[in-house]
Amino acid sequence: MEDFRWLHWAQQLQAVAQTGDAYAKNEFDRQRYDLVRDIAAAMMAAGTGAEPQAIIELFAPGGGYATPRIDVRAAVFRDDRILMVQERSDGLWTLPGGYADVGDCPSVAIEREVHEESGFTVRASRMVALFDRNRHPHPPFGYHIWKVFFLCELLGGEPRASVETSDVGFFSESELPPLSKGRISVRQVQHMFEHHRNPQLPASFD
Repeated sequence: MEDFRWLHWAQQLQAVAQTGDAYAKNEFDRQRYDLVRDIAAAMMAAGTGAEPQAIIELFAPGGGYATPRIDVRAAVFRDDRILMVQERSDGLWTLPGGYADVGDCPSVAIEREVHEESGFTVRASRMVALFDRNRHPHPPFGYHIWKVFFLCELLGGEPRASVETSDVGFFSESELPPLSKGRISVRQVQHMFEHHRNPQLPASFD
């Protein structure tokens, strides 16, 4: 497995810079934290091939105390097949979901994401996994992200594309489409099938 310790270090430096800048008492401290941010951006640019300035702009929207972002994902089953959506951005498939919005509770966030991306109405019934994105085989990314997976009950609706998705479908475990690996892994989808088959499984984490 590829060694992504450099990514973890860069994320930590970026978090230190963001938090430090939020609580800095004077301009000299802010300059030092800006330097730490620039070092983190240079590390990430060297590891990904991106331009350092592009990484700095990616960091820029963050403010205040740095914490992980929350990515919610839904496992919705029909006839033992799992609901997936095709992303317009890369043409690949993933479980419906995305970043949780400020002000939403987790169940509202995931139910809305499913409806917006697939056209289906669901009810969140059980949280089955909370994963640190860094500990799973996803491509490197600038922010530290926690991924929250919910089993959701299908209530109704019809499949439809959206601004973010170009197609919608249900797939068996043995016939998964090409996955958007920045969003989901094969093992994570397989784990959703395990929870679907065995409701007594405890929630997974890390």
